[in-house]
Amino acid sequence: MRIFIAGADGFIGRHLAAALARRGHDVVAGVRRPRGGAARREIAFDFAVDHDPEIWRPRLAGIDVAINAVGILRESRRARFDDVHTRGPIALFQACARGGVRVVQISALGAEADAPSRYHASKHAADAALLALAADAIVVQPGLVFGPGGASATFFTHLAVLPLIPYPDTRGARIQPIHVDDLVAGIVRVVERPLAAPARRLRLVGPRALDWREFLGALRRALGLGRARLATLPLPLMRAVATVAKRVPRSLLDRETLALLGRDNVAPVTGTRRLLGRGPRAPEAFIDPDDAPRERRVARLDWLLLLLRLALAAMWLGTAWVSLFEFPRSDSDTLLAALGLTGDAARLALYGGAGLDAIFGMLALPGFGGRRTWLAQIALVLAYTALITWRLPAFWVHPFAPVLKNVPILAALFLLAVLDED
Repeated sequence: MRIFIAGADGFIGRHLAAALARRGHDVVAGVRRPRGGAARREIAFDFAVDHDPEIWRPRLAGIDVAINAVGILRESRRARFDDVHTRGPIALFQACARGGVRVVQISALGAEADAPSRYHASKHAADAALLALAADAIVVQPGLVFGPGGASATFFTHLAVLPLIPYPDTRGARIQPIHVDDLVAGIVRVVERPLAAPARRLRLVGPRALDWREFLGALRRALGLGRARLATLPLPLMRAVATVAKRVPRSLLDRETLALLGRDNVAPVTGTRRLLGRGPRAPEAFIDPDDAPRERRVARLDWLLLLLRLALAAMWLGTAWVSLFEFPRSDSDTLLAALGLTGDAARLALYGGAGLDAIFGMLALPGFGGRRTWLAQIALVLAYTALITWRLPAFWVHPFAPVLKNVPILAALFLLAVLDED
């Protein structure tokens, strides 16, 4: 069959496209940013703006099945829940109904009429619109999906490797996570062998419900680590953290996602077993034992890189503060005079340098900057080092090693420049 996957570059979409291609299907990748090349057929689309069903008529020519795997956990300036989860998909569904294209909508467990979160409410609106159409369609509602490359999997794996895991007081809320391989296997079966009754909801979940403590403990066991030690954080503190985290680019945490952690998200596993013909994978088996050492190293390295970013941010911001407010102005003038800078030139160098340090400090914080930031900082440190070597060489043999310390700083910046993927 020729199968169109909206969101083929996303977490679930990637796994689903690979599985369907292995089964011999002709997969057409629906993506927002086409990569080009002959490796796959692509259709460019954007649910944020594609709200007219007529746009989809030529795109769906020759398509047998359309799968919507698009989803966002948090809104951004250009991606709103109502657009990405509701208006855009409904336009696709209407075009599919007119063209006789079967639809598989990947929604979310908890996307019900009384859903308290905007995330689930926007998903439910699209689900309801699809099921109201006279179309061959099914809505798949998975629980928390865990697997390689998933944002949630990365987040919880990183939490699980900590020696003391900070844990929000979720009041015993339970989840029923499913591995992405089981979810994909279920969707492939739905695509290849449509269920007897059209326009149905199918809830796909893991083998058992767990609270967050149990889930993190299961992940630690999967990673080959010892018993989890958790520090329960009171909700008022977590709400304050979520308010700050909301302003950090690419952060998964805000007040709404925090609220989701405090609600049950479970369903009977019988439907999943029936569809797969077996039981779904247990959380203790989510990570292959052969992959566990690498997963541990990657998660720990990411924490160390975060610590390194914070240390560099503190260095740059601290340098700016000391230069402007703590170090005696007369001593600054003396040092600048030794570099050949006096009067207005000295003031410009002092305030300009402090301002640049402050900017670099802000860009070093998590969620900001990127490889170009680290390269710019390397260039500035090298320039400072060269200037001091030329005009103030005695600082190389100063007992406090103010210039020699640039060597490990440069090494840290090179490390970040190499490993930063943003």
